[in-house]
Parts: sequence; C-alpha cells; structure tokens
Amino acid sequence: MRIPTIIVATDGAPSAEATVRWAALEAARRDMRLTVVHVLDWDWNTARYDFGGGHFETAREIAETVTATAASTARAIAPTVDVAELTMTGSPAAQLLGAAEAADLLVIGSRGHGGFAGLLLGGVSQRVATHAPCPVVVVRGRADATDGPVAVGVDDSESADRVLATAFAAADARATGLVAIRTYMPAVPVYYRADIPTTTIATPEQDAAERARLTEQLAPWRVKYSSVPVETIVSHDSAAGVLVGVSHGARLVVVGSRGHGVIVGTLLGSTGLQLLHHADCPVYVDRPGKDHR
Repeated sequence: MRIPTIIVATDGAPSAEATVRWAALEAARRDMRLTVVHVLDWDWNTARYDFGGGHFETAREIAETVTATAASTARAIAPTVDVAELTMTGSPAAQLLGAAEAADLLVIGSRGHGGFAGLLLGGVSQRVATHAPCPVVVVRGRADATDGPVAVGVDDSESADRVLATAFAAADARATGLVAIRTYMPAVPVYYRADIPTTTIATPEQDAAERARLTEQLAPWRVKYSSVPVETIVSHDSAAGVLVGVSHGARLVVVGSRGHGVIVGTLLGSTGLQLLHHADCPVYVDRPGKDHR
C-alpha cells in the first residue's frame, strides 16, 4: 500500500531551509511521510570527457551531504514525521517530475542555486509548475508566516470545487480564516469611451450577480468547515494583481493549475507567472487526482 508522501526539493542554499521547514510542518499537519530530495545537476554527456577521475564521486558525496543536512532540519522541526532522504542525479526538472509521480504534494523553493539555478525564472520552473502530476507548493515570501488567512482564487472552471476543498482544508488545519477572491471584467456599455479603465466603472448589478455566484460556490464548504471564517472579494482588477496584493497579509495562496474565466491561464500564462514571481507567501497550485487536505 502506498504511503501518503510529501516531497520537498532542496539545493543546499540558505533560502532552501525555509522550504524544508514549511514542508516538514505540512507533513506533520497531514500526518504524511516527508521525502527530502536533492538533485545533483550532472551532465553525463559532458562529464564523460572529464578524465581527471573522482569528480563525480566527490560531487555525489557533497550532494548526499546536502540531502542529509536538509533531512536533519526537517526532523528537528517535525520530530513525529517519518523523514526519508533521496539524492538523485541528472536534470533537476526531469528528476523532480519523475519523483513527483509517487507524491501527494511537491514542495519547491522560489529560487535556487546549483541544481535549481533559475527555478521559477525560466524553463525549469515552467516545466515543474505546469507538468507535475501532483499539487505543487512554491515556498516564497514570508515562508514562516504564522498569522493571516488562507487566500483562494475562485473561478468557474470544473476544478473550482477541488480548489475550494484544498483551501478550506488548509484554513481549517491552520485554525485561520479564508479569503475567497473572484475577479471578472464587467460588460461595458458601448457608449463608454475606450480610454476609461473598466476597473473604475461602477457596475453594481454585475457585481451583485458575481458575488451571488461566489456565495453559492462557497455555501457547501462553509457548511462543512463551519469553524472557518470566510471573507469574499469581488474585483474588476486582474486576478494576478488581486492575489499578489492579498498575499502580503496571507499565509498561503491557493490556485488551480488551469482556469477558465476568472483565472484563465493560471500557471500557463501571465497570471500564474506573476503570482509565482511576486506573491509574498507560499503558493499552493492544486491539481486533480490527489488528496485535498
């Protein structure tokens, strides 16, 4: 029987310690195993021309030390968690995606050095964020924040209920509130000038309709998680802008991996990329087929 597992990637940089701490606490909250992974970024095609000898063995020993150090940190933070260690060799993105096949959650940092250089700034980040077969948490900003609500972006996609399940469960586990955010572009009468920003146009009837739809979406989850206080925000601003703004007072932002309507293109376009670059707290990217805790 498969053991529920969280995988956390570490590169040994000082900033990676916050990522490991976050993952260890999450594993304790969920009563899951934690596997600490470090990928030795080793190009075999290039390395075969290195006839000096011993370089790979040395690099491997250093990599294993990085893994062991991070695992030690995790055990100190969450002594009740079963912590495993895994040191891998090859392309960081490919190895992480492969390891994630056996994970319920993959936790990565927002920046890295060595094996994770450029993570979330280039192709590696996009590949991991868009193709991981499980939910992904990007630990960034105020990684150790212990106050503030959980924020969630809500749209009309088929995944909206799954994202809400994740967000409510996260808020409940942290004994905190939830901020549910819905953004939309109002239908503007044809007589408005094109140079007037739609965000400044008063559309009370449309706003009321959107708020009613959001209230309806939240209703069953409010019943299930009756102890979780809920605040709602309906805005004409961009989803990325509102989510990033709210992240400055939140401890976690939850979004879907794909969206239609409100958060269209999340993690595939500008909204997701802006959030992953600029959020001031960890970002939880939900995906289907996994635990919603």
